[in-house]
Amino acid sequence: MDTGNPARKSSFDLAGLLACARGELFGPGNARLPLPPMLMFDRITKITDNGGGAGKGEVEAELDVNPNLWFFKCHFQDDPVMPGCLGLDALWQMVGFFLGWMGGLGKGRALGVGEVKFSGMVLPTAKKITYYVELKRVIMRKLVMGVADGIVKVDGQVAFEVKDMKVGLFQDAMAALQAAAPAPA
Repeated sequence: MDTGNPARKSSFDLAGLLACARGELFGPGNARLPLPPMLMFDRITKITDNGGGAGKGEVEAELDVNPNLWFFKCHFQDDPVMPGCLGLDALWQMVGFFLGWMGGLGKGRALGVGEVKFSGMVLPTAKKITYYVELKRVIMRKLVMGVADGIVKVDGQVAFEVKDMKVGLFQDAMAALQAAAPAPA
C-alpha cells in the first residue's frame, strides 16, 4: 500500500528509518526510532494496517548481522552474543513505528511485555535477523497504544517469541509513566 504519502509507504530502507529517527517522517514531537547504534534493524520490509492473524496490522524488519556489531564486543568477552533485551527493544521500536505510521501523535514509550520465551541466540556468525510483529489491538483515540506479539528469527530459525508487548504514544511524559504504572489495589 503506497499512498504517495512518504510516511505511509509499505516498506522503508535505512534512509527512511533514519529520517524517522531525526523526526522528519512523522513530524516534530511524534514517534521516532532511535538513532544507531540503538536502531536495531536496517530496513522494514513490510508494514500493513490489515495484516496478521487479528487483521490489525503487521510489521516485518531485518538486521544484517556482522561480527563487528557493537554489542558483540562487550556482551560477553570471549563469548559474544546479542543481548535478548535488544531484540525485544527492536520489536518495541517496530510497534512504536507502526503507531506513528498509522497517524498516531506523541512520543513512543514501551509499556511492558507479557511473556518472552528464548529458544535461540544471535551469535556473530549469523547473517540476518528477521523481526515480525503482529498487532492484536490498536487504539487510536486520546490513548494511542498497540498490543502485539512478536517473533525474532536468526537465519530463518526462531530465536525468541514475545507475547502481549505494549507500546503507547504520549504527548505528555507523565502520561506515559501513569500508563505504565500498575493499577492501585
